[in-house]
Amino acid sequence: MTTQQRSNPVYRYVGGAAAAGITLLAAYYHDRAVFDEHREGIICMRGYPLVGGLPDLIANKDTIHDWFTNEFGTSDVLTATMSVLGLPRHILTVDPNNVEHVLKGPEFHNAMNQLFGDGIFNSNGRQWKYQRKTASHVFNVKNFRDQFTDVFVQEIEYMSEKIWNPAIEKKEPVDFHDIMFKFTLDSFILLGFGVQLNALGSKEKVPFAAAFDEAQKTTFQRFVNPFWKVTERLQKLAMPWKAGMNEHLNVVDTFAREVTEKRREEMARGEEKKDLLSRFMNARNADGEPLNNTELRDIVLNFVIAGRDTTAQALSWTFYLLLNNPRIEEKLVQEINEHITDDIMHDSPALYEVIKDMKYAHAVFYEVLRLYPSVPLNQKFALNDDVWPDGTHIRKGDYILWSPYSQGRNTQNWGPTANQFRPERWFTENGELKRESQGQWPAFHAGPRVCLGQNLATLEALVAIIFLLKRYKFQLVPNQNITYQVSLTLPMKDGMMVTVEKRE
Repeated sequence: MTTQQRSNPVYRYVGGAAAAGITLLAAYYHDRAVFDEHREGIICMRGYPLVGGLPDLIANKDTIHDWFTNEFGTSDVLTATMSVLGLPRHILTVDPNNVEHVLKGPEFHNAMNQLFGDGIFNSNGRQWKYQRKTASHVFNVKNFRDQFTDVFVQEIEYMSEKIWNPAIEKKEPVDFHDIMFKFTLDSFILLGFGVQLNALGSKEKVPFAAAFDEAQKTTFQRFVNPFWKVTERLQKLAMPWKAGMNEHLNVVDTFAREVTEKRREEMARGEEKKDLLSRFMNARNADGEPLNNTELRDIVLNFVIAGRDTTAQALSWTFYLLLNNPRIEEKLVQEINEHITDDIMHDSPALYEVIKDMKYAHAVFYEVLRLYPSVPLNQKFALNDDVWPDGTHIRKGDYILWSPYSQGRNTQNWGPTANQFRPERWFTENGELKRESQGQWPAFHAGPRVCLGQNLATLEALVAIIFLLKRYKFQLVPNQNITYQVSLTLPMKDGMMVTVEKRE
């Protein structure tokens, strides 16, 4: 603006009016984003004039789970709202009754279309019911006992031969987290697509896994960044050589398409396969039509992420907690030695039956998932008005957040030892293993959408824990900063380096 314009009374008037308007707006919207309505009966998280909680969200986006935990931990409430400039209204809760109500009550819609497509995580109505019914036939006891356990043991033996035994001989540290991801990726790609990916035999990440990880990370960042369309474009301009979401999805889609087309040819020649892809190829969609390649991609990839990522992370956090709690590790090893013999380790039906009765192993796994749930934060949006058990009024269009990570660490839910790793909390006074309600412990979701593969995930995790602890003793490499990477699930940000030796 020129000197002449500044001296013009019209410009001075307009400028003063604008400043006065902003001041009035800031006074009225002193704790929330401009034009956001105040919601009666819900505590609002700290906000700043006109922008609401945007500065805090940006400052804490890389530690968002601990931020939510601290916010609820320093207040006496279990439900709050967050007003953020550029984001729709969000209602956050760690109240077990509310969580159970959301998961068992009215229909919500998920917001992960680009990565998950119309797979079971993201579909609704007839489409979801069809996929649920078809998948339920896959996850039966016979499949657990035979095909699934055989695959897990096969991959563990390969991991021992190619990773752990050479590490002992060379006395080299190994990234435990990376190995668990390769183990579960090989296992679930074999179970899902019938393909030997051989991630365990590769020093670098296989392209499919690298692209899938980046796509998940980007999907989550879009949840917490209201300006993601702008920032992603700016990043592409600043770093044109760096692959973006579309490039990552193209890698994933190409892999799924090539495997699917090859499988169609194999089945046309009369070859029989037992993997998930082949089972769904013989099925039809909700309209009675054969599944096309996109539908098959969505269905199988949903199950791959459900098993591969969550189980790898659960195993990593299990060993992280065990290596920091030697008393619990020793007690678990004692139970393993009492129940597992060398003969049982390679008899899948017998191994399945023995593992079912290993109470302390189950307690350890449940406690790990309480502190480090594989899906630490969930988001949906309300399709209709609703009232939660605690009296919170939900409006159509509200976004709902519930945080199993924060919920598991909240003292109102789990008592004064909520932050401690105590598997003993999972036993009754009579020494029997107990299970909390799905709302209290939503590690495998709840209601009609409860995880179909929860027994599969538990079985794979316990098989791996048992085999590894029976054979090896691990130690953490000193001076590591072991924390999580913000994503749709809960991976370790920089891995977890360990040394390994034979267990006597």
